[in-house]
Amino acid sequence: MSQQFKDQIALVTGGTTGIGFATAKALIAAGAQVIVTGRNPQSLAHAKAELGPKAEVIASDASDEVELKRLFVRIKDQFGRIDILFLNAGIAKFGGIPEASLAEFDDMWRTNIRGPWLAIREALPLLGEGASIVVNTSVVDIKGMAGTSAYSATKAALRSLVRTAAAELAPRKIRINAVSPGPIDTPIFGKTGMPAEGVAGFKESMITQIPLGRLGNADEVAAATLFLASKGASFITGSELAVDGGLAQI
Repeated sequence: MSQQFKDQIALVTGGTTGIGFATAKALIAAGAQVIVTGRNPQSLAHAKAELGPKAEVIASDASDEVELKRLFVRIKDQFGRIDILFLNAGIAKFGGIPEASLAEFDDMWRTNIRGPWLAIREALPLLGEGASIVVNTSVVDIKGMAGTSAYSATKAALRSLVRTAAAELAPRKIRINAVSPGPIDTPIFGKTGMPAEGVAGFKESMITQIPLGRLGNADEVAAATLFLASKGASFITGSELAVDGGLAQI
């Protein structure tokens, strides 16, 4: 891989597993110094061991205002700036409206939309001209999938945030875009609250609806994220790039 991000500083929230981890690896391979955050001690330890010296692995809750402030102070003191900000941290809990948990809705709102909004605000002093923000949304921000009302609402709000932030940041020559994954085979399926047989059935159901006939993988989303962060996307802002096998496109 070319060193297109050589000497750049990248922050990946939720970077210890799945899409975030794959993106962190790709950024390091492309020359970046990467900071990754997460909450799970086992995942943090695994990421630290696997990513090597070009990664700073930090325990930080992406939904917690105090921890976010502390994170960006640390980055300022240690690195001085951020060139690429990938707001990837998110949680998903599924259930129909009648049985959905209000507590889970609130948790998703704090992590999936309040957290990114706070992160953008805290990152602004560290983002210079030419910096790029990429936000991980989801195919559900435009698809009406039964059982995803709370999760979909947070992702639709996140898509809206990308548009308004793009308008505000354009005068500073800072771009912000979204990458929108369809069903991607990552550990997040095991964190949805569905039993194992439910997860298997969900995957099989999704595959029948995806024109390309398979689930995506984290590396494919990482590649799209790196494109949006690169100079190759220098005239793209406020957009959403779907990586969904055609699920929401055809």
